[in-house]
Amino acid sequence: MLKNISVNKLDVNNNIIIDIRDKEKYNTSHIPNSVHIENDKLINNPSDYINKEDIYYIYCQHGKTSLKTCIKLSKLGYNVINIMGGYDEWLIKN
Repeated sequence: MLKNISVNKLDVNNNIIIDIRDKEKYNTSHIPNSVHIENDKLINNPSDYINKEDIYYIYCQHGKTSLKTCIKLSKLGYNVINIMGGYDEWLIKN
């Protein structure tokens, strides 16, 4: 079952947060303490970047791509949570 979280409830200090946007957008600005893994790399080779024991919070710019990514990864057995609204929502709330 796919899980979602709002940016209001996101704990940037105690969660593993993955930004799947392109490198340029990540380098310009990102959610604090997030790591950058481009979406294509994460989808095509998830075991190179994440494991099935940890929980990962994933976001993109608007929340649509991260939702699709989380659906695919959860079907493969990964513990992923979509950050609703993505980085745009983070900017509004912070």
